[in-house]
Amino acid sequence: MPVRPRHRAALVGALLALTLPALPAAAAQGAPHTAPAAASAPRPATLTVTGEGRASTAPDMATVTAGVEANGPTAKAALATQSRTADALLAAVRKAGVAERDIRTENLSASAVYESGPEPGAATRVAGYRATQSFSVKVRHLERTGEVIQAMADAAGDDVRIDSVVFDVADPSRLRSAARAAAHADAHEKAVQYAKVSGHKLGRLVSLEESPNGRPRPVAVPAAAFADTAQKVPVAAGEIEDEVTVTAVYELN
Repeated sequence: MPVRPRHRAALVGALLALTLPALPAAAAQGAPHTAPAAASAPRPATLTVTGEGRASTAPDMATVTAGVEANGPTAKAALATQSRTADALLAAVRKAGVAERDIRTENLSASAVYESGPEPGAATRVAGYRATQSFSVKVRHLERTGEVIQAMADAAGDDVRIDSVVFDVADPSRLRSAARAAAHADAHEKAVQYAKVSGHKLGRLVSLEESPNGRPRPVAVPAAAFADTAQKVPVAAGEIEDEVTVTAVYELN
C-alpha cells in the first residue's frame, strides 16, 4: 500500500532512531567534552663540564710609575724644589717621545718630617718638610722603555724614585678571544669523552657560562730592578697571559 505524505515523517524518524548510535548522557545534555591529556615527553639527561683556556702574547706597551721627592725647611720650600725636579723629569719624558695623553699625575703630597730630641724620652719635633709627586707614564713603543726610564733618572738625579714597570697589551680583546676559544674547546673535548664512557652520544649545547676571571694579567717588574741606573736600563718584557673558565651544559642522547 503506498505511503501517504502525512505518515512519511514519522517513518523517517523511526528509521533514524534505529541507525544512529546513542550519545553519552553528558553529550546529550550539551556538557563540554575534554580530551585526555597527552603524556609529557621525558627530559633528556644533561652533562655539565668545566673548560679552561689560556692564551699568551708579547706585550706591546709598558706603564712606568715613577716619582720625585724633595725636602726643605718649610712646606713651601719643599714643594718648590719638588716642582722644579718634576718639571725636569716631565720634560725629559716628553723629549723621549711620550705623548702628553700618556703622562698622568697620580699623587701629590707635602708633609712634615718629625724627629726625636737627643735625650731619651724627649718630645718629637718638626725637622723639616717633604714633598712628593708620582706619575704614571705609558710607553707605547716598547723598545724605548729603558730609554724613558734612563731619561727620568738623568733628569731628576737622586730625587727620582722608580716604583714599578708593568708590561701590558693596549688591546686585550684579541687575547681574551683566543683564551675563550681554548676554554670552549676544552669543555667540548671533556663532554665528548664523558658522553662516550657513559654510553651516550653528545647532544646539543644547552648553556655556556663564563666565569668572571678579570682581564689579562700584566707582567710587573719590581722597583729593585732599577736600583742601578748608571747605564742604559735593560728591560725584559716577557709575555702577557689571559685565562678563561667556562661552564658548559650539554644534552645526552
